Amino acid sequence: MSQKRHKTQNSRLANRILVMLAFFSISAGLWANFRQLWLEENGYLATEISTLTSIATFLSVGGILLVGWKLKPSSLKTFMTGILAFRLANSAVQLGLNGTDQTFLINLCTIIEIFTSYIIVASVYPLLTTIMKSNKIYSKRKLVEYLFRDVGVLIGGLMIGQSMTGLGVDYNVCLAVSMVFLALAMIVMFRIKVKPTAASSKVQQSAFKYVFKSRVQTFYMLYAFLSSTSFATALGLKMLIMTNLLEFSASTATNYLLIAGLVGDILGMIALRYFTPKNDYITMTLKFGIRFGAYVIAVLADNPFVFLLAFTWAMLSETAYEDVSDGCYINLVDNRHQLGYNTLKHVMNYLGEATGVLFCGWMYNFGLGAILSCAAVIMVFQMGIAYYLIHLRHRRRRVRHSASRLRYDERLCED
Repeated sequence: MSQKRHKTQNSRLANRILVMLAFFSISAGLWANFRQLWLEENGYLATEISTLTSIATFLSVGGILLVGWKLKPSSLKTFMTGILAFRLANSAVQLGLNGTDQTFLINLCTIIEIFTSYIIVASVYPLLTTIMKSNKIYSKRKLVEYLFRDVGVLIGGLMIGQSMTGLGVDYNVCLAVSMVFLALAMIVMFRIKVKPTAASSKVQQSAFKYVFKSRVQTFYMLYAFLSSTSFATALGLKMLIMTNLLEFSASTATNYLLIAGLVGDILGMIALRYFTPKNDYITMTLKFGIRFGAYVIAVLADNPFVFLLAFTWAMLSETAYEDVSDGCYINLVDNRHQLGYNTLKHVMNYLGEATGVLFCGWMYNFGLGAILSCAAVIMVFQMGIAYYLIHLRHRRRRVRHSASRLRYDERLCED
C-alpha cells in the first residue's frame, strides 16, 4: 500500500515538473518563433542572425558541461529556479532594447536568452529521473515541450495576425507576453518540493568514461550530433525561409508552422501509443528515410511548393518514435550516471544544432536547393549510424527485439 502511495506521489511530482515545462515552453516558443524577425527588424542580416544563434548555442554547450560536471542532482531544483529568474530579468532588459542602436547589448541579451533556454531544457529530464525513469516518461517530457512550444506559437500568431485581432501588435509585445508565462514557470518551479538525491560529483564525472567505454553509447552520441545538425541545416532559420524565400507573410508563416507543429505533436502521440512497428529498422525508415526522400525530390524538382512539402514533412516527423530513436539509449543508463550522461547528450545535440544553423546561414544566400542538399548529405551519415546502432543492440542477448521494451542492462555499457 505504501509503495502504491509513493508511486502516486512521484507521479504527481513529475506532473508538476511537466507543468513547469509547459509554461516555460509556451514562453520559449512564443518568443523563439519571432526572435529572428525581431533581429531582422533591428537591422540584422540572415547570416548575422545565424552566426549569433550559433555562437549562443556553442556557449550553451560550455554552460551545460559546467552544470553536468559540478552540479549535484540535489541542487537541480534550486539551480533551475535561479536560471528562470535570471532569464526573466534578461527579457526585461531585452524589451527596452528594441529600436535602439545598442548592438552589443542586443547581442548579449540574445545570447543569454538562448543560453538559458538550453540550460533549462537540458536540466528537466535529469530532474525527472530523480523521481521516475522510463521510455514513456522520456517521450512524454519531449511531447510536452513540443506541444506547448506550439501553443506559444499559436498565441504569438493570434497577436501578430492583425487580420485576426484588429490590433497593431509588434514583436516586442510578444516578448512581454512570453515573460508572463516565464514568470509562471518560475513560480511553479519554486513551489516544487523535490527530495534531495545523493550523488557525488565524482560519480557524475565518471559518466564521460562510462559513455566512451560503450560502443553503443559512443555511436549514439555521434548520431545525436548528426541528427541535430541535419534538422537545423534544413530548418534552423525557418521563419526567415518562410517569409523571405517562400514569400509568406509573418502571420501566415506563423500559422503554417503552428499547424505543422501541432499535427506533428498529434502524430507523435499516435505513433507512441498505437503505431510503433516491432521492427526497429522499419521505425527508423519511417522517421528518417521518408524525410530524406522528400529532401531529394524537392532538390530535383526545384519547385517552391515541393520545397514547402519537404519542410512540412520534416516538421511532422520530428517528434515521432523518439522512444526508439533516443529514449531506449538514454534509459540504458542507470541513475548514478544520469545527470552526467544527459549533459553529454545535450552537448552533442546543441553542438549539432549550432553547426546546422551555421550551415543554414551559409546556404541561405544560395537558395532552398542548397539548404536541403546540405541537409540530405548529412542525413546519409545520420541514417547509417542509426541502423548500425540497431544492429549493435540486437547483438546483445539480453536485449529484446523492440527498443520500446528495452531496459537497463550493465552489459550494454561494455564491449
